[in-house]
Amino acid sequence: MISRFVPGRFNRPLKVGAVQYLNTKPLVHGLAGRGLDVVYDLPSRLADRLARRELDVALIPSVEVFRGDSYRVVSNACIGCRGAVMSVKLLFRTPPAKVATLAVDEGSRTSATLARILLAERFGVRPAIEPLAIGAGLRDTDADAVLLIGDRAIGSHGGAFQLVWDLGDEWVRWQGLPFVFAVWAAHRGVSQAMLERLEPLLSTARDAGKANLAAIASAEAAAHGLTVPQCLGYLRDNLHYDLGDGEREALAAFYAHAAALDLAPAGLDIPGTVARRAPASQPI
Repeated sequence: MISRFVPGRFNRPLKVGAVQYLNTKPLVHGLAGRGLDVVYDLPSRLADRLARRELDVALIPSVEVFRGDSYRVVSNACIGCRGAVMSVKLLFRTPPAKVATLAVDEGSRTSATLARILLAERFGVRPAIEPLAIGAGLRDTDADAVLLIGDRAIGSHGGAFQLVWDLGDEWVRWQGLPFVFAVWAAHRGVSQAMLERLEPLLSTARDAGKANLAAIASAEAAAHGLTVPQCLGYLRDNLHYDLGDGEREALAAFYAHAAALDLAPAGLDIPGTVARRAPASQPI
């Protein structure tokens, strides 16, 4: 049964932070029409706004749940991949083993951490990090490697790059696990009543998006410089939207590597943070 907003049950609509990247469109399909106050921003900025409690729940970079014990994952909907993701690219001007500087997309946190893990664990390098501002181009940095995410990572890239990694593909081939880029998270202080209202709405939006990928591709392709078949292929074949047992295992593995490199605090209960939650006791 689809949960519906019941006027008067809560003092205000829940404020939900979402992302306008193409890869998130299936997760937010029809979400704004379900009695929620949906606001859009970059993934990194959503994480900051959630930390300041300006949002009740947000689609945040998965690495943010490693920053402390403040959050819990509140939905089985996510942005993940089980192979090449197409929209997270690491472009090399030098061989990976010689990377001394890494420019990272301002909107990136999970992908920036993943890039640093892959370089450190596989090639023993820990480059200096430089920000690449939104709106800046590849010509605006002379870093040895440049990380791009989201819409501007899709497609071909000019410049003298020796090698391009699809970070989803690199992780999956290295670890034999899926990868999770973003999750729906809330502060642990958010009430159970709010979560019981919210969780089925997020799942229902995800399921509606998956059922309407062709319509989403038709509506979004031109704006992203893609043909409709290219856009549909990306949404259908490169992305995965379900946070299952494999994805939870992958988050735990990602955390272990991040903590080992001091990119996340040690000793967190990540399995507990991302544990499968029981369904709401009753529809509301």
